[in-house]
Amino acid sequence: MQIYNTLSRRKEDLIPSRDKEVRMYVCGPNLYGPCHVGHAMSYIVFDVLRRYLEYRGYTVQHVQNFTDIEDRIIETAQALGISVNELAQRYIDRFFAEMDALDVKRAHHHPRATEVIDKMIEIIQGLIVKGHAYVVDGDVYFRVTSDPDYGKLSGRTLEEMQAGARIEVDPRKEHPMDFALWKVAKPGEPSWDSPWGQGRPGWHIECSAMAMKFLGEQIDIHGGGQDVLFPHHENEIAQSESYTGRVPFAKYWVHNGLLRPSEEEEEKMTRHLANFVSIQEALERYSPDGIRLFLLSSHYRSSLTWSEEGVLAAERGGERLRAALRPPYEKDGQASPELAQKVEETRQAFQETMDDDLNTAQALATLFDLARAINQARDEGRGGETFFAAQEALKELAGVLGLKLEAEAKGVAITPFIDLLVSVRDKLRAAKLYPLSDKIREELSELGVILEDGPGGTTWRWG
Repeated sequence: MQIYNTLSRRKEDLIPSRDKEVRMYVCGPNLYGPCHVGHAMSYIVFDVLRRYLEYRGYTVQHVQNFTDIEDRIIETAQALGISVNELAQRYIDRFFAEMDALDVKRAHHHPRATEVIDKMIEIIQGLIVKGHAYVVDGDVYFRVTSDPDYGKLSGRTLEEMQAGARIEVDPRKEHPMDFALWKVAKPGEPSWDSPWGQGRPGWHIECSAMAMKFLGEQIDIHGGGQDVLFPHHENEIAQSESYTGRVPFAKYWVHNGLLRPSEEEEEKMTRHLANFVSIQEALERYSPDGIRLFLLSSHYRSSLTWSEEGVLAAERGGERLRAALRPPYEKDGQASPELAQKVEETRQAFQETMDDDLNTAQALATLFDLARAINQARDEGRGGETFFAAQEALKELAGVLGLKLEAEAKGVAITPFIDLLVSVRDKLRAAKLYPLSDKIREELSELGVILEDGPGGTTWRWG
C-alpha cells in the first residue's frame, strides 16, 4: 500500500515500524462547540484508513484525542456560566453519539488533554534542559531557532512564516514565532501545579504528550485536516523531535482536504465563522451511508463542497447498492461463472485502488460495477451460490468503507415504495390504463429507476 506523506510530498510505501502493527494518532475535536460535517469528513477518512489496514491484515493501534482545555473552551464555558469540565463532557457525549451514528469506529484510546498534564510537564522540562525552551514570567516558550528543521512539514522558512502569520507582538519572546508550551493561568481559569507556577498547557504540546503516552516516541501515522498542518503539526514535530533527540516523531503525515459550505464561499467550513452544517443536522436529513458516500466520492486529499444535491445523489447511489442485495427471482437458479469472475475482478480492483493512496472514489466505482453485475444476473434468472457469494462480497467490501447498506435512505425513493409502484403500474397496464402507467414509469425514471417489462412481469433496476 502507498500513502501520500505530507512530509516528503510524495506517495510512499506504507511500512510500519513494528511489522504488521500500525500506530496511528488522529487529531480530535476541540470541545467548545458541536462538530460539523467538515469534522465528519476527517474522521470518516481515517476510519476508512483504519478499516482498510485491518482488512489487509494489519493490527491498528488508534488514538484520537479530545482537546478539553484551550482558550475558546474557557471563553465558551464562562459565557454559558458552566465549568470547563461540564462543557467538555457535554460535547464528548455528543461526539460519541454522532460518530456511532456514522459508524465511525471508536479509537482504542480517546484521551482528554487534562488527563496527561504530567506527561506534558515532563516533555516541557526536557525541552528546557536541552535548550529548546525557555521560561518567561511563568510562561514557557519553544525556541524555534534551536530547531534547524523547523518548517520542514509546511515547507516554509521562519521568515515566510512570520510574514504570513497574524501574531501579537510579545517583547518577551526571543523570536516572534516562538510558541507557548505552558501558560500562566489567568484568574478564574483552570490551572495545574508546575515547576513554573500555576498554569495550563499550550495547545500544541497536548497532542505530543498524548501520542507519546499511548503510542510511544515514534508513531507510524499522524493524521488530521490540512487546516492543522500549520502551525499545529509543524509545532508538534519540532517539540517532539527536539525532546526525543531527533527521533522521527511520525513516519507518515496524512492530511485530508477541507470541506467548503457552498460553491459561493471560499472559506472552509468552520465553527468560529458559523458557516457550518452540524453532524446532528446532517443526520436528521440524510442517512449515514448517504453522508459517507458523499464524503468518500472524491479523493481524501481534495477539497469538497457540501451540497444537498450532492448528498441526495449519494443517497440514490446507496440505494443502488442496497438494491443489489435483494433476493434473486430464482433462489436456485443457474450458476453464473461470469458473476464469480466479476467478484474476483472487483476484489482485485478494489484493493489496487485503495492501495493507491486510499482512492475511495475509484473503490466505490468498483462496487457499483459489481452491483450492476449482480442486478443483471438477477434479471437473467441466475441464483445459487455464485449469486449469494457476490452479494456477500459486495457487503464485505462496502463494510471496508464503513457502509452498512441496511438502513433505507432519507429523502429519496426506497425499495418497498418502488416495489409498490411497480405493482400498481402492472395493474394499471392490465386494466389498459396506459397514460397512468406511463406516468409512473416517467416519474420513476426521473429518480433513476429503470423499468423493464418482460414475459414474466416488470423488473426494475437503478440506471
